[in-house]
Amino acid sequence: MDLEMMQRTLTVILAGGRGSRLEPLTRDRAKPAVPIGGCYRIIDFVLSNCLNSGMRRLLMLTQYKAQSLDRHIQLAWTNYFSRELGEFIDVVPPQQRIDDNWYQGTADAVYQNIYAIERAMPEYVVILAGDHLYKMNYHTMVDFHHRMGADITVGALRVSRDEARQFGVMQTDLDNRLIEFEEKPNDPKPTLDNPDVCLASMGIYVFNTRFLFERLCDDATDPNSSHDFGKNIIPAAIADSKVFAFPFTDENRKSDAYWRDVGTLEAYYEANMDLVTVDPQLNLYDSQWPIRSFRPQLPPPKFVFGSEGRSNRKGVALDSIICQGAIISGGTVLRSIVGAGCRVNSYAQVEDSILFDNVEVGRHSRIRRAIIDKDVRIPPETEIGYDPVLDAARGLTVTDSGLVVIARGELIRTNDSVSSFA
Repeated sequence: MDLEMMQRTLTVILAGGRGSRLEPLTRDRAKPAVPIGGCYRIIDFVLSNCLNSGMRRLLMLTQYKAQSLDRHIQLAWTNYFSRELGEFIDVVPPQQRIDDNWYQGTADAVYQNIYAIERAMPEYVVILAGDHLYKMNYHTMVDFHHRMGADITVGALRVSRDEARQFGVMQTDLDNRLIEFEEKPNDPKPTLDNPDVCLASMGIYVFNTRFLFERLCDDATDPNSSHDFGKNIIPAAIADSKVFAFPFTDENRKSDAYWRDVGTLEAYYEANMDLVTVDPQLNLYDSQWPIRSFRPQLPPPKFVFGSEGRSNRKGVALDSIICQGAIISGGTVLRSIVGAGCRVNSYAQVEDSILFDNVEVGRHSRIRRAIIDKDVRIPPETEIGYDPVLDAARGLTVTDSGLVVIARGELIRTNDSVSSFA
């Protein structure tokens, strides 16, 4: 597909997710704005895919707790787009032009913003979720859609039958045309070539614009509809329209395709911990498909106290990611991610943990299997992640596996005192 065709394509990113299963990390921010990998936000992966694919006309539809996300877009992304060249990334909050309600589903979110889409006059509309981790060239998917003369093209990922219960599951003919679509089935049907694998919808769609408008308007008048692409729009279109599946083409350059929905605390933690392994599944160091984000003007990370002979007061980080402005000041960091501007003080140990920006760990404290949100101060001689009963008694979030999560503004008891996090 030539550049002119891409200029007639509009991308709509659904970034209004509440992210309730990621509480308390989503207490003050939408799910796409949750930090990941130390210096990124979840939304950065989809936006990097768009930029790397040559897609420079973007509408981002927000809804819940959007201030943090909006600020991140302004800081990190607006400079990549030139209005004079017809490029833009517009953050669009609910405007209630059509309805007084919040968005009722993914299709309703797009329907309520038909006016904004019409103004861009696109030939094709690409619809993406803003809260998944993966690398994909959308250009090739739009080109496939164009060549097949499709009305709808759905991004397709091969998953195990157990995993498929969380997805829309598709059946296709030999030309990849959809013949069946079932949303989150209890007994998902496998592919013809492998009884243990299903073809799952990634929540990535390409529509012909006129066709999209017609289907959204029809769906909006149906009182029995959930107003959702997976539950309503896609299944209804299969019988009388050209609906195709596009096999996921992974730009991650690994042996296995990488796509993650970090929708739970455990999934989010595991995705982060994978990044500190020797050969992580998600490659952040690929210059051919860079992941961009906001980079604050901070000095390089620093490790101090290590030249005092046999003293155990050493600033050390092993198998970890340490972001700019962080100081490991005589403490030890093992298999962890330390965000920008953090400080780990003398004799403290941080192990298998994720520290968001500007966290300070006091002297002689021990942190294990914890996620600590921004601007938190851990008092000296505090243990977190070693006694789940004590952590829960402090009012901290403790998952079934013992993972401890500390949100901004929480209180913590250390011995008989109560300390307030900034």
